[in-house]
Amino acid sequence: MNYGFLIDNRMCIGCHACTVACKSEHDVPIGVNRTHVKYIEKGVFPDSKREFSVHRCNHCLNAPCVEICPTVALYSRDDGIVDFDNDRCIGCKSCMQACPYDALYIDPDTHTAAKCNYCAHRLDGGYEPACVIVCPVEAIVSGDLSDPQSKIAKLVSSEDVMTRKPEKNTIPNLYYINGTNEMLDPLATEIESNYVWTDQSKGVGHYAKYAENRSSESSNQDLLIQLAMENAAKTKQPIDQRAIDNVAKDIQKDIDSANDVQRVYDSPNKGVLWGWEVPAYVCTKAISTGTLLMMIALQYFNSFFEKSVQITGLFITLIFMAITGILLVIDLDRPDRFLYVLFRPQWKSWLVRGAYIITCFTGLVTIKIAMVYSNAPNWIVFDMLISIFAIMCAIYTGFLFAQAKARDHWQKPWLNAFHMFVHALISGSAMMIIIVPDIFIQISKLLCFSLAINLILVVADLFFPHQTPEGKKTILLMTKGHASKYLWAGIILGNLIPMFLLMMMNQSIFVISILAIGGIFLTEFVRIRVPQMIPLS
Repeated sequence: MNYGFLIDNRMCIGCHACTVACKSEHDVPIGVNRTHVKYIEKGVFPDSKREFSVHRCNHCLNAPCVEICPTVALYSRDDGIVDFDNDRCIGCKSCMQACPYDALYIDPDTHTAAKCNYCAHRLDGGYEPACVIVCPVEAIVSGDLSDPQSKIAKLVSSEDVMTRKPEKNTIPNLYYINGTNEMLDPLATEIESNYVWTDQSKGVGHYAKYAENRSSESSNQDLLIQLAMENAAKTKQPIDQRAIDNVAKDIQKDIDSANDVQRVYDSPNKGVLWGWEVPAYVCTKAISTGTLLMMIALQYFNSFFEKSVQITGLFITLIFMAITGILLVIDLDRPDRFLYVLFRPQWKSWLVRGAYIITCFTGLVTIKIAMVYSNAPNWIVFDMLISIFAIMCAIYTGFLFAQAKARDHWQKPWLNAFHMFVHALISGSAMMIIIVPDIFIQISKLLCFSLAINLILVVADLFFPHQTPEGKKTILLMTKGHASKYLWAGIILGNLIPMFLLMMMNQSIFVISILAIGGIFLTEFVRIRVPQMIPLS
């Protein structure tokens, strides 16, 4: 069996009965939706028309949300329905980053993820989903797609149907008759900050704290349009802010007339889901693993290496790994359930793999501290083992980001992993020249080389983006948008200036180290934050 939905846009009247029925059936809080109706308008009056489209979970056969979920809170049933168990959810929001269809949300009451589950409880009782029953024009069809005699299978095989984002290879089970690219492609129409009947600048629950950021940063206006408005405003020499606003509105009207398509109603934008905690954790993890790797290397290749240096390096490793763990827990919407990652694991998720890698690495570092304190001899095999875990700990996040299929810019797993390994080399070198200033000359060469490689990787990330509209728009926002100042500050202050000081043999150890590590945070802040501003629905 393979249950799915078909939306017949020839019939839909945009009445929102499906949305209301869904909210009533599942007691969905105000401000979030399991199913919603999107409106667009085409043409210029009097030759204009409005189109409606019902959006919800696509119940994919190859569901990326299931693959990335660390606790089996999301799972695929034998009948093809992607269901969820909120008693297992930790609120990590990774499923929301993986879903290309923006189908999931964080429930403001339970602080766990939720979405359309095909009214599985009704289906198990022999009934159809609530939205199907209530639709007054029978525009929503449900059924078994694998049964050739079912109504939905006959329509899919006989009509010209479309799916959303088939290039994502999720194999969605939500089909549209009479669908259009303008309706199903989120980048085909601009997202306004406000629509009729709803204030998009406000959030509820999890999203309330991001409301200000959404209104200022992620209104998702096309950057080129913004620049055109600003340039036109300057050209017309407005005398006050009202004049600037009027110029902007005039140009937007011209753009809308040229495109003849605009979005007039949609669900609220969820904004940035992974905030400052994630780039901070990437940075602290790099410091921890890099310090360990550099300390092990110095232990074997520097004759002046002392026991006190080992102790200092190991404690720095342990402290920053503890901070990493704290940041990971803080980012969860259900931090009280953080141990579920270890005790209820879903092994395909890199969140789970990373959690076990971090746990093993922390245990090995603790054993190493005990060995140093007890004056035990250095065991090469043990040091090789702990170094392998340090490298794995440094790079696994690159594969986690690649599992977030909704974000095109992150779909470079091996490049991401190598980039994070370079972060570890930079951070480790920066920490070791603070711990052991006497080896500045030796370490400075490696630090300078690592900074140069990091700069090359950042530039490559900007000039060789994922070749999709989403990827290209991400680069545009990264280099010229609201967050671009952090990117350029990270490149200049965190890479170019430290490299210059190192080449000049300037021994401003603390300045160089702080700038180098700060540069990692700033560039990662942009690389993690900006892709989340691209609309998914």
